[in-house]
Amino acid sequence: MTDPLFWHRLQFGFTATFHYIFPQLTMGLAALIVVFKALALRTGGEGWTLAARFWTRVFGISFAVGVVTGIPMEFQFGTNWAVFSSRTGGVIGQTLAMEGLFAFFLESSFLALLVFGERRLGPRRHFLAALALFFGSWLSGYFIIATDAFMQHPVGHSSAADGSLQIASLLEYVFNPWALVQYLHNQMGALVTGAFAVAAVGAFWTLRGEHAAAARASLRVGVVAGFIGSALVAFPSGHMQGRMVADHQPIALAAMEGRFESGTHAPLSFIGQPDVANRRLDNPIRLPGILSEIAYGDFSANVRGLEEFPESDWPTNIELLYYSFHVMAGLGTLFIALMALALGMLWLGRLERTRVLLWALALAFPFPFIANTAGWLTAELGRQPWLVYGILRTSEGGSPTVHGGATLFTTLGFAGLYFVLGILFLALVSAEVRRGPAAAQGGH
Repeated sequence: MTDPLFWHRLQFGFTATFHYIFPQLTMGLAALIVVFKALALRTGGEGWTLAARFWTRVFGISFAVGVVTGIPMEFQFGTNWAVFSSRTGGVIGQTLAMEGLFAFFLESSFLALLVFGERRLGPRRHFLAALALFFGSWLSGYFIIATDAFMQHPVGHSSAADGSLQIASLLEYVFNPWALVQYLHNQMGALVTGAFAVAAVGAFWTLRGEHAAAARASLRVGVVAGFIGSALVAFPSGHMQGRMVADHQPIALAAMEGRFESGTHAPLSFIGQPDVANRRLDNPIRLPGILSEIAYGDFSANVRGLEEFPESDWPTNIELLYYSFHVMAGLGTLFIALMALALGMLWLGRLERTRVLLWALALAFPFPFIANTAGWLTAELGRQPWLVYGILRTSEGGSPTVHGGATLFTTLGFAGLYFVLGILFLALVSAEVRRGPAAAQGGH
């Protein structure tokens, strides 16, 4: 606990986890706002227009809080991770700069047009503003994913005489195969978050008998998008991500499954408790051969266990990695089941009368946030003990002159600030939900 590295990691993990609550919601909502605006243009239905206005306001609140909570992360690269920044800044600085200069300003500029410019722009140009907002939001996400992908699977770089990393091929770096797969998986997860939020509010309004047109629009779009996103998170994006991990991070794959011994016909563990000291998985429930098929496309393929690798290269918290992965996968399966049931009832015209299912949708909105957080924990814990996989260890990347007490002090400050921001965010969004889409109409 006196190790400064522990507090550096804790602070960045805490701030990154809290921050990502908001971008995943805004990226999901950006896509759905485009859908609402397109349906409003095509049909002229008031419900689609009201829903678009309402969710644009929620997007604005989330975007503002996301910006505030994201700023401290940028400073931590210099304060807590000076060696990492010095070694890798010539590479990751490229995409971080592009995210700030291009995507962020594109996103914020068109958000202003979307919130305040409907009457002046007219329906078609206002739809184009929504499309640009979506493009900026998702472009911003890609640059961040490309940065993280370099840390997972470093490509397109070269080493300078002083040991720092430089760009050797910008195209190879930006279009890292790991980034392409991770981006698809991440964005589908964000779509699930946005869709569940939209469906939850639509279900809530329906249960209360309020704002019928906007409630119906939100419920329909949320359920359809929620099912599509939940399915695509699992396949093909999740399947492709699993293959990528198996090919490039086999140690992480073994830890994610609590697999200590190698062997063919590797089973997929649905549940169990990893006992690292005794190198075993207690009380497992398994399905034979499935892990081999997921990892290598062959039910009889050999999947290497942790015992084949040096213990110094094992992830530093195997238990948390194992549980994070299984929470993500388990919730993802439940999301598909819930949205498939809701979609079936919607197709039959019975969803708005099925109160039990409406309550399930209304109460389910926090779980995609949990699943996405668990997914990011899986990715980042699986990369350990490396900051840049195979190149720079986490133990080597910290700031040698920043002691643990200073980092703990600032972490407590962030915790207090984020608590206030979290309460403020919930209060503002709750007030918007209670007022409904009519309140959003007055600002245009």
